[in-house]
Amino acid sequence: MSTAPTPVLDKADVPESTPVVPQTPGVLARIAAHPKALLLIAVLLVAVVSAAVSGSGIWPADLTFDLKAPLTDFNEWLVENRDRHWIFLYFLLHISNTATSAVDGVTAVLESLGFIGVTVAAVAIGWLAGGADLGRRALRTAATALVTFAVIGVLGVWEGAMETLSLMVVSVAVAALIGVLLGLIAGLSDRGERILRPVLDTMQVLPAFSYLLPFVLIFGTDVPSAFAATVIYAAPPMARLTALGLRSADAAALEASRSLGATSWQQLITARLPLARKHMLLGLNQTIMMCLSMVVLAAMIGAAGLGELIFKALSILDTGQAASAGIAIVLMAIWLDRTTAAAGEGLDVPKTGRRPLFAWIRYGALVAAVAVATVAGQALGKQEWPENWVLPVSGPINTVAEWIENELGSGIPVIGGTLTWAQGFANYVINPTRDALQGTPWWALLLVGGVLAYLAGRWRAALTTVLALGLVGGMGLWTRSMDTLSQVIAALVVTLVLGFAIGILAARVDWVERMIRPVLDTMQTLPQFIYLIPMVALFLGGRFAGIAAAVIYALPAVVRITNQGIRSIDPAALEASRSLGATTGQQLRQVQLPLARKALLLAVNQGVVLVLSMVVIAGMIGGGALGVDVVKGLAKGDLGLGMTAGVAIVCLGILLDRISQPAAETAKLREPAKRGVLTS
Repeated sequence: MSTAPTPVLDKADVPESTPVVPQTPGVLARIAAHPKALLLIAVLLVAVVSAAVSGSGIWPADLTFDLKAPLTDFNEWLVENRDRHWIFLYFLLHISNTATSAVDGVTAVLESLGFIGVTVAAVAIGWLAGGADLGRRALRTAATALVTFAVIGVLGVWEGAMETLSLMVVSVAVAALIGVLLGLIAGLSDRGERILRPVLDTMQVLPAFSYLLPFVLIFGTDVPSAFAATVIYAAPPMARLTALGLRSADAAALEASRSLGATSWQQLITARLPLARKHMLLGLNQTIMMCLSMVVLAAMIGAAGLGELIFKALSILDTGQAASAGIAIVLMAIWLDRTTAAAGEGLDVPKTGRRPLFAWIRYGALVAAVAVATVAGQALGKQEWPENWVLPVSGPINTVAEWIENELGSGIPVIGGTLTWAQGFANYVINPTRDALQGTPWWALLLVGGVLAYLAGRWRAALTTVLALGLVGGMGLWTRSMDTLSQVIAALVVTLVLGFAIGILAARVDWVERMIRPVLDTMQTLPQFIYLIPMVALFLGGRFAGIAAAVIYALPAVVRITNQGIRSIDPAALEASRSLGATTGQQLRQVQLPLARKALLLAVNQGVVLVLSMVVIAGMIGGGALGVDVVKGLAKGDLGLGMTAGVAIVCLGILLDRISQPAAETAKLREPAKRGVLTS
């Protein structure tokens, strides 16, 4: 007779200590659970298979159009009508003449002051910016000015420095004025802010070279085109930070102003603008730095000064001459940065209650000191820096450069040498990347770019990416653009690896952050030209030299944003992870990096923009591809060549920006960089 199963006994037969092991999904199952990952893998497989089958990615000739011919015709029309067409006679010619007259006027003033008067004036301005007292800040700022102009004279580049300073003074004044006006519109009107935001966004994404080309087309080569390009390039930071300062004004102060019956105009003058002074001064600092960078770069279109000396020296690989002018530019950048920074620090110092009469006496004494210095220089016949006070440094620097080439270029045991590294990086990184891009069919790269942009943003980003790549191919620059893109990708990868590593280390170790801060400050004040000089000495130019310059130029921004993003994480999250027994590595991987994801994406965006702009400039030292097309177009007046290459560079910038930035997640965090806070 069968017995019915007893539930109690059956349950007891099962060992209670046997754990139930959950089934972990495999790799394929995890990928299948993410449709976006499946789409990306499928598209990449299509690209790889198509490249292996075809082995050629040449853009079809039937899908190209001739953009060079109409540009050349338009340039010829401009040359022929520059002295008779109404748009030149009644508008553009006035801008050109005013810019030339203003720069010539400032140059005449500097020449009349002489080197003694200019130096005393610079020291006086630095002392005033530092507080006009015997404090450490005022004396340090004044000493920076004294050392700057003394070294400029000793290096024998005084005349070039005065030409650069003249263009700087005029450009900064106009760019700051335009920036303040645009900032008032964006800061006081929501509609104005919505209209100006995409314009300012686009202006700050474009490489610096892109500003030179259209103004060469309009004004030709010389001061007017350099002035116009510099003003347009440098105005956005002033506009953004003015608007930010106006919108960040203390609501209680504004309400108190309204309660006292102040009109909108009175409220702007007595409350909003005073409360926005620090933001506006930071905007002025950024505008000055960008003006200096563009003024130096404008040597490509005929602007005289230190940039011209560097451009000519680099064209013949004269490292010594380039270094002399480069040192002068570095010192000018540090002097301008420290002076504006000291003025900003002075806003936080409480007023001492000095009477206005004392201030006027102080200013009058400084003006008198400059006048006495000027008269003394004229009486002594010392208007220009004396030649017997010049220390020749070009020869020794060239000797050092030759020693580096001969002794450190190759043959060093184990590590090889600088030229060996350059050759190896080109053979194993740059060339394979370029061959892969050029060997993949054009339609496959359009597909990959569109899908990457769609996954990062939305269909508009995908459409923009495809149109940008299509324009590159349509202009007949597909192969050369892929060459430039390979250099940008290689430089960007190295920049991000180093930048993330240094930024994370600085965020976790305070003494590292303190140690690298002054280095990053100095690096972010230097114009782009300066980074090319040591690369020529170390690597004799070429693609690797350009990539190395791009990495060094973009690294400070990536390090700063990474450091700031990790340090801004809520301490409660770290404390919770520590209480759960997380190790240092687990905290980094599972808490800090995920919470800092938006900041890291912003760092990627800034790295893209800065690397692209520098790789293009590296065309001057043998980078090749689109960079050399732009350089040739500017140098030879071939606007058909230069403009089309510039448009292709802008398209690559749009492509990389859309792919690297998830729009919905980073819109808010990108605002500080767009406002100019993180630009160099």
